[in-house]
Amino acid sequence: MNEQRINEFLGDHDDKALGTGWWSNVLSAFFGALAFGGVLCLYFPQQLTTPELRVHYPVETIRLLIQGLIWAALFFGTIGSILRRKKVLAFAGLVLATTAALLGGANVKITGELTDGPAIGLDYFLLDLFATALIYVPLERFWPRYAQQGTFRPQWTLDLIYFISTHIPVQVVSFFILLPATAATRYLAIPHIAHFIASLPILVQFALAMIVADFAEWAIHFALHKVPFLWRFHSIHHSSKALDWIAGSRSHVVDDVLVRGGILVPMMLAFSQDIILAYLIFVTVHATWTHCNFGPSVKWLEPFLVMPRYHHWHHSSEKEAIDKNFAIHFPWIDRLFGTYYYPNRWPEKYGLDAEEIPLGFLRQTIMPFFRPNRKTLEPQG
Repeated sequence: MNEQRINEFLGDHDDKALGTGWWSNVLSAFFGALAFGGVLCLYFPQQLTTPELRVHYPVETIRLLIQGLIWAALFFGTIGSILRRKKVLAFAGLVLATTAALLGGANVKITGELTDGPAIGLDYFLLDLFATALIYVPLERFWPRYAQQGTFRPQWTLDLIYFISTHIPVQVVSFFILLPATAATRYLAIPHIAHFIASLPILVQFALAMIVADFAEWAIHFALHKVPFLWRFHSIHHSSKALDWIAGSRSHVVDDVLVRGGILVPMMLAFSQDIILAYLIFVTVHATWTHCNFGPSVKWLEPFLVMPRYHHWHHSSEKEAIDKNFAIHFPWIDRLFGTYYYPNRWPEKYGLDAEEIPLGFLRQTIMPFFRPNRKTLEPQG
């Protein structure tokens, strides 16, 4: 009910066609929030920016980006406030952009020497949100599979909270993700294998990394479905009844640590940091895309690379699709293990099968630790 009120307050129930001012208002609020957050990062870089990322930033480019976001928010906010009856988003964008400009905008000086230490990953959150929304929202708006599914669909606020929850505390989450892989490299490392792989061409190394990671992903993903205690955590990821680019963010932190940490164990034993970094960028883009509400496909590529329709079947609550399609990159891995399911249509139902979990981020975060196993052999979805 609260989400419905938010959507009504924002004007989501009114006409959203091009020319009505809706998208101008959305862009103004979005760009204004990014610009304001960027200025805050310039003011408090020690507290708000991630040390591991900070050293790689092209600062002048970041400043130009912040300035561009301010002007874009003001531009779209002005248009939206003229065209749209409900001007809440336009007003928010104008206020945020104006505040960012008054605080100094992109010209804020960074004073003092920055050091390593605890920080809130606001920079990581802003950059990832900017990049992913810029890529996937247009794809879903121009080429949707389910045209009736809006950007602000039911439970979008919950998925946004999940997105924030894995980005703001990036240092803490990264520590737990890296912990098993770091321990494994101390006791299980085989230098000869790593040296041999490093001698191969870069593209071959990257292809091998994808294969190794996807076999690890399949095994971990299978366990999350088949082990009742682990399913408690993973069921949250499957609870969404509609998929889009941000729905993939709905994942319990324990689920995230198990999947990402488990994949990194074989990766760090065999591949260089550059290959691992390249793969992490690729898997972020690809995994987000496979959750998209995106209809087009490349038919000849479907047997070799996971497309959105393939992964959508993994999230379907139709009986035949339950516990299928565990691979994240290569459908042939599911064929190999007998978990392949890919009919020539899109799913009609998503979410959990005859299973309910509580609504709300806090309840879903606590629930897996105390909820009794509801099934032992056939976990849903």
